[in-house]
Amino acid sequence: MKPHDMGVLFDECVERGAGTHIHLDRPFDITTAPRTDYTVAGLATLVEDAAGWLAAAGARRGDRVAVVKDNHWDYDLLACAAVRIGAVPAQLSAHLPGEALQILLGRLNPVLLVTTAGLLERSREEGVDLASGAGATVVLDGAAPGALSLDDVQGHAAPRPQRRHDDEPLVINHTSGTTGVPKLVVHSTRTIIGKLARFEAVRYPRIGLRRSDTVANASAFAHGRTFCWTASAMCLAPKKILVITRQDPDAADPVLRAHPPTVMEALPASFVRFRPLTERLDNPFRQVRMFVSTYDAMHPPTLRAYLRASRHRSPLWMQGWGQTETGPLTFRFHTRRSVSAQRRRTTTRNLGRPVPVKTQLRVVDPETFKPLRRGKAGLVLARTAACGLGYIGESDRWSAKRVGTWWNTGDIGSRSLGGTVQLLDREVDHTPQLSCLQTEDLIEDRLPQAVECIVLGSPGQEPLPVVVTADGDLDENAWQRAVSDLPPLQKPIVALWEHLPRTGTGKIRRTALLQQLTGRTDTYGSGRWT
Repeated sequence: MKPHDMGVLFDECVERGAGTHIHLDRPFDITTAPRTDYTVAGLATLVEDAAGWLAAAGARRGDRVAVVKDNHWDYDLLACAAVRIGAVPAQLSAHLPGEALQILLGRLNPVLLVTTAGLLERSREEGVDLASGAGATVVLDGAAPGALSLDDVQGHAAPRPQRRHDDEPLVINHTSGTTGVPKLVVHSTRTIIGKLARFEAVRYPRIGLRRSDTVANASAFAHGRTFCWTASAMCLAPKKILVITRQDPDAADPVLRAHPPTVMEALPASFVRFRPLTERLDNPFRQVRMFVSTYDAMHPPTLRAYLRASRHRSPLWMQGWGQTETGPLTFRFHTRRSVSAQRRRTTTRNLGRPVPVKTQLRVVDPETFKPLRRGKAGLVLARTAACGLGYIGESDRWSAKRVGTWWNTGDIGSRSLGGTVQLLDREVDHTPQLSCLQTEDLIEDRLPQAVECIVLGSPGQEPLPVVVTADGDLDENAWQRAVSDLPPLQKPIVALWEHLPRTGTGKIRRTALLQQLTGRTDTYGSGRWT
């Protein structure tokens, strides 16, 4: 089965006899039932019920329905319910500050906002009235002044499923927002389902999902990656799906241990946070044959820890690089050998080759946009039929990132003679002294005490390293040994994980961190293509 109409995805999976069992680390937010185990038929019922109450709340064909709530897979169930009635879901992360959410809702002008009373109260404390940004509001966790509750809208029969043209807007997702207010990206059925999910919904040798697999996903479910993953994973019908909503290793451990995964996809930040579990006796990753990461850079020590924790004969790590606007652009496969600590200057900046048949890449001069020879660093442009339809409320910004038929990724990198992509930095974060990402790779690899390392560049001074440790301390001698052969750096700032500004996907908001630590926001990069 290949995905197509997301409004009836779960119904079609039921009709085809999908026997997948779903296990959650906590109950869904869109129902009061305290269940954490579901069949595909149970999910289909939840989607149909939600379609009924979205219609009862006033959503109609062509309307935008904004969803902003606590992280859970029911973001995608709600999206499918909205698609079922012909509406266009806009999935917004509750991790965003109230001011950013207010701006995004202003661009969307949704007919309906689905949220929580807790989030409305938090936003009011920040001086923002989110409910004023929508025609009506439904809260999922009780009641709120001027808003509908689930009790007010539940129990209404869902209208018949509405079909839409493959090129009409299907779903709206926002970018990570590492440098400010995120962009709202519109995708159609053709771009995100036809060109991305259908390509993934194939039982490729070794890397494709099998019916016998137990698939765990610890993601940020407001983002487009999981909407695409939902389509492909449900169609491939693995034996089990595990959903992890929090980055607390002690909260994730029980469901992972009860149902040891064979395929594990997670945010890079989640992999970092769950890493202590790899060292536990009978660790929950012992049966994993493939790990999958997207969204952000992964550093060698983290990959090494998980590949070592697996007892599979030859586990793989599939690292994807792409953007909300384009979907995946390259894939790179890592093995125990490729990230071995014995390899000199181990780094994961080589992101592999463009997705076969689907993607073309070129590297150009940032000033002239003329193509550069292989091995020369410049702006990376991509050409893919999976590129979205545009930015909501920022059409000029979208146009500025189009270079003829090419898309400007805003990343600095190079192509090797063999065609692989070496990613150096985001253009806005790039420094002339070094590659921040590659330097982070090396420092983390040499400094076992580091949970995470971030290198920040600002004009007129040496790059500033920020080292995250478990206890907020750093051994000075170990630091000096780690950086002895690197370009000059400032004295490191040591921090705890929870003290750093992050996006909903766990990415460091580098400009915000630079301002927090130095009072400055200026960088070497222009920031024109963020």
